[in-house]
This record gives sequence, C-alpha cells and structure tokens, in this order.
Amino acid sequence: MIISRKLLAALLLAAAHAHAAPPPVAAFFNNSAFNGAMLSPDGRYLAAFIGGSDKRDGLAVVELETLKATMVAQFSDTDIGQAQWVNNERLMFSTMDKAKGRRDQRYAPGLYVVDRDGKHYRQLALRRDEFLRSSDDNRELLPWHTYMLDQPGAQDSDYVYVTDAGFSGGGALESEDLLRLNTRNGSSSPVDHPGTARSWLLDQNGEPRLLQTLDKNVASLRYLDPATRQWRTLLTYDGYTGEGGDFHPLAFGPDGALYVVSSEGRDKSALFRYDLKNNKLAPRHLVELDGFDFRGELIISKQRLLGVRIHADAEGTAWFDPGMKALQAQIDARLPGLINLITPPVRPETAWVLVESYSDRQPRRFLIYNTESKRLSEVGRMAPQIQAADMGPRELVYYKARDGRQIPAWLTLPPAGAQKNLPMVVLVHGGPWVRGGSWHWDAEAEFLASRGYAVLEPEFRGSTGYGQDHFHAGWKQWGLAMQDDIADGTRWAVAQGYADGKRVCIAGASYGGYATLMGLIKDPDLYRCGVEWVGVTDINLMYDGGWFYSSDLSSGWKQYGMPHLIGDPVKDAAQLQATSPLAQAARLKQPLLMAYGGADVRVPINHGLKFRDAVVKAGNQNVEWVEYNEEGHGWSLPHNRIDFWGRVERFLDKNIGKP
Repeated sequence: MIISRKLLAALLLAAAHAHAAPPPVAAFFNNSAFNGAMLSPDGRYLAAFIGGSDKRDGLAVVELETLKATMVAQFSDTDIGQAQWVNNERLMFSTMDKAKGRRDQRYAPGLYVVDRDGKHYRQLALRRDEFLRSSDDNRELLPWHTYMLDQPGAQDSDYVYVTDAGFSGGGALESEDLLRLNTRNGSSSPVDHPGTARSWLLDQNGEPRLLQTLDKNVASLRYLDPATRQWRTLLTYDGYTGEGGDFHPLAFGPDGALYVVSSEGRDKSALFRYDLKNNKLAPRHLVELDGFDFRGELIISKQRLLGVRIHADAEGTAWFDPGMKALQAQIDARLPGLINLITPPVRPETAWVLVESYSDRQPRRFLIYNTESKRLSEVGRMAPQIQAADMGPRELVYYKARDGRQIPAWLTLPPAGAQKNLPMVVLVHGGPWVRGGSWHWDAEAEFLASRGYAVLEPEFRGSTGYGQDHFHAGWKQWGLAMQDDIADGTRWAVAQGYADGKRVCIAGASYGGYATLMGLIKDPDLYRCGVEWVGVTDINLMYDGGWFYSSDLSSGWKQYGMPHLIGDPVKDAAQLQATSPLAQAARLKQPLLMAYGGADVRVPINHGLKFRDAVVKAGNQNVEWVEYNEEGHGWSLPHNRIDFWGRVERFLDKNIGKP
C-alpha cells in the first residue's frame, strides 16, 4: 500500500498527539494573569485587568495611539474585581480578594475611583468591615453593602448610580435601593421609588427608568414616566416561578424605545420593541434564535443601534448596520474559524474597536483593531498555557428521551486518537434552572477530554434557554424525568459508539451533585463511579438544614419558589422521600468521590457529612471525602481547584480510565 506524504504527515501528527503529555492541571484551573479589557467611551483608551504570579490583579490603562500603558490602581492585599468607565477621564472599580476562600471573604468589595492617568484616587465605600473615613474631607464613606450597578450609565459626567443592597441574616439579597453618586466628592442621594426594589434598568440617558419590585411572591415591573415623573405598573407576575411574566426588559435604545424579551404566544422567547404609550408588544419580533430563547444585548454607538449581540449555540452578532457587517467580514477573514465579537466605543473619536475571539478549542483572546490602518493587535488572553491544537472538539447534539422529548446536550471529545468506544464522563450542570453549556472553551470539559474521556453534558428538561415547554417540563421532576433525561443521554452516547458502556462515570456540582447521587442509585447499571461536589443530598435539608447549618436560600424562595419548582415538603412528602439520595444511601455501591466547602452557605456541608456517613455505614467503603475548609459553594482558590481536579483525574483513571 502506498501512503501519500499528506496522509503520512497526518498520521505522524496524530501519533505525536497521542503520545504527547496533556497540559498540566494548572493550565486549566489556575488564575489568569489577564482578565479582560474595555474601551473608554471615546475609544482612545483601553482599561485592562492585569496581574501576575507575584502580584495582585491591577487596573491598567493603555493610550491606544501611543500604546503607552499606565497602572492606575493596584493593591498589595487584594485584587481589582470589577471596573467601569465613569467618563473618558475616570474609572470606578471594586475589589475581590482572589487569595481568600469563602470563609475569610467579606461581601464588602469597596468602591473606588481614579483618573485614567492614576491621579485623583478616592475611596467611596467601605471595604470589609472596617470603619474608615476619607482622608481629604473627613466625610463618612458609603456603607460596605454599596455595589456597582451592572450598567455603565451615561458615561458623560462625574455622576454614576450605585446600589445599596439589603441582605437577610442568612446572606440572601432582600432589596436593592439606588443611589446617585458624585465620584469626585463622594456625595450621594437616594432615588425615591415605590415597593421593595429588586432590580433597576437605566434609560438611554443613563437615568433610572424601570424598576422591579417584589412583595411576597408578587413581582411588579414599574416604569417612571418622564412626562409625569410618576411610577406606573407595566406588568405583575410571580417573582419566583415567572408565571404571568409575558416579557422582561432588556435595554432602552438610543431613541428611548424599550426593547424586551418575550415568549408571549410562543414557546421560545424573542426580542421585541415595547410600546410604552399603549403598554403592549410590537406585533412582530425584531430578532429570534432558531432553537433557543433569545439571549443577548444591544450594541449602540454614535446614538445608533448598530446591531444585537446574540447567544444561540454560540455567541454572535446580528448587525443592522452595513458598515459593521463589512467590518465583521474583514475581521473574520483575519481570524478564521473563530467567533469574533466586535465592540465599538459608545462615542468613538478614533478608529479602534475591541475584538473578543474564541472557539471551542481556544480560550478567549482580547484584541484591538484599527479600522483605518487595519492593524490588529492582541491585548491579552485567558488560560495562556492552553494551545488550541491540544484541545478536543465540542458540539451541540440532540437525542430523544424515553417520552419522545428532544434533549440538547454538549459532547466534547478528546483532541486526537480514538473517537469511539471511549471512557465517558456524564457531566451534569447545576442550577438546575439555568442553561448549562455553550460552544466555547470549557475548562472542565476540555480538561477531561485532554485526559482521553468523552464528556456528555445534557441540557435535561428544566434547563432554561430552550423554550418554555422544556423549562416547565422539569418542574417537580428532581430524581424523576430530569434524571431519566440524563440516563437516556448516557444510553444514547453508548448506542452511538462514543462511549464504552462499561466505563461511564457521572459527575456534577450542586444540583449536578444531587443528580450524580441519584444516577448512581437509580441507574446502577449505567454508572461505574461518581464524582460529586457541593451537591444537595436531600431536598428536605434545603428547607431546614438545622440551625447550625442554615443556608443562604431566602425565606421567600423556600415559601413560594421551591414548593412549585421542586416539591412541597408536606403535600409532596412521599415524592421527596422517594427522590432523596440520603434516604436511599444504602443502595449506592459504586466508588464515589465527594467534596464540600466548609463555609458553603448555599449547600451547607451537613448535606455531604450526612450522606457520607450513611453510605459508609451501609457498607460502601470506597468513598473518598475531601473538605476544603475555607471554600464556599465551589472552589475560588486556584490551589484548591488544581488539587480537586487532580483528585478527579486519579479517581477516573483508577475506575474507568483503563479497559
């Protein structure tokens, strides 16, 4: 047989990949030295989050014309967390201590401002629990529970809006009032409003225009009419289940039009304009996504709506502006095979735009592009040790559940070598009422794939983003149809030849941890082992974990949300007992890796302790227990992430990694 040079080269490349050592665990789970960037409103400057192995994350500003960089803010004892441009000259930021776990962390990030040249630094709000006074005028700082609003506002003055959050004793958010803050002198004034505020939306001028309030389980969307200066109610609905909520607001356009996301009269939501005068949706949608609920944001520049950032299977952009369509084509030609997201400045005075570029194999990179000189320069990248050639392909697949429902799932395969009859990890997302995955580089899935595993991530019923019917079908289905969807996906992957049916492990965190335990108990023929971290082990423990193990789930959620979505502890007592892993711990016989955070207030460690003791007492001695004393609901510290996933690698290799 004669082999062509091209085929021989391909075979040699595949062999090299097959024998090359995969990237180390730290390459996937260490903190990145670069953590994103954002253009100033005029596009002349770029602010970037930059740190390093020996330094805390700071905030740097680059003058794009000269590429001169200035570190404008950096602390010795904490990291810069979030930041926004206040205007072209000034930045506001908060902190986040990446060296501390949940036990030692205080939800008091502080609030600071500084000019883009590093001058006129000022602290505006307390950080941690210290009582501080400003050094220049002895004014009291704003309280520790003052936070940046997740909307930049007008960005044309020294004023911003910030939130004054109210928390319950358990740490659940109860209210979110609004303050108008002068970033130069620190003075502030509250925004008057009716009801108990839970969220806000600023209009095209950066002023508060929409307010969501919550009274018991009744949520109301209120509009501040600029003509009358009075609040009026646009919509009321169930604040926990969403029933009766025909739409939710997205943003105001540059002309003052309100854009909303609605599923009224349809299964999957779409983007509409909303008629504020007559309180009704426009008759036709503006943007819809094939197979997905609408998810995205408006892209506005020069007081024009240029397009809409969308998120279907992957992120993308629906451009309305012909010039931006042409620019997208230019950049896509320069960066082929990648998702390239273009963000223009709000009020551009230069030719620079920001580009975020990624794929399923390449972590996100940030670049700047000059539309006049055609200069494309990389600013920084996430997970810089990862090379695309060492990563595996990821795709959205569909399979049928036993009742005929079509279930989406994400399938990630190893980067080279065999693509069939693989050991497989069924990775179950948490929530559970969230969208689990997307077409992008995913650290957990790619780590497992780099070790030779196929990874299946089912978007079981109850997951959001795939229509109202798919979401509602998961109500009160913990351990029932939701669990069956996961099992049916596993059998599908085996039938398709992706997985070796004798080498499958189920894994997940939070709700995914619950589904892991129920999968091992309910479908012992499918799963040879399980890995669960911070997982719910008994639904009744979510209602009442005991005074010492109280969680941060709000009393309103327990009273109005959980009984409808999960199950009523009285009316559905028999079902909750039948779907409790803790009550059936004696049935679990497979090897199990469990990990919990000692400071978790979402799923307190009592869940894990009770289940571990019960399964060991029943005779299963093959249980590995890990406790990260300082961690909460997940691993915030890189050394714990690296340690945990190293344990996962060894556990899987021992139980399903060998034929």
